[in-house]
Amino acid sequence: MLKFFIVVLMLALLLSLVSGFYFLMTDQGDKNKRRTLHSLGVRVSLAVCLMLLIIYGVATGQLSSQAPWEAPVKTAPSRE
Repeated sequence: MLKFFIVVLMLALLLSLVSGFYFLMTDQGDKNKRRTLHSLGVRVSLAVCLMLLIIYGVATGQLSSQAPWEAPVKTAPSRE
């Protein structure tokens, strides 16, 4: 369930990025229109939520790294 919310937030970030680019191109520096700035604010808020969600997932153990260099080292049996 946590991974689903992470994917949803990433898609929302991508959508916000596309809308910000669209507003930037259509407004062409019009000082009365602040849609690009609002889109940036939404994108930053979504990014903060995404980071907090990932931190929560790692802290609770719902998310973990599966990188090969983080695998536990197997020691050879001792010859005693």
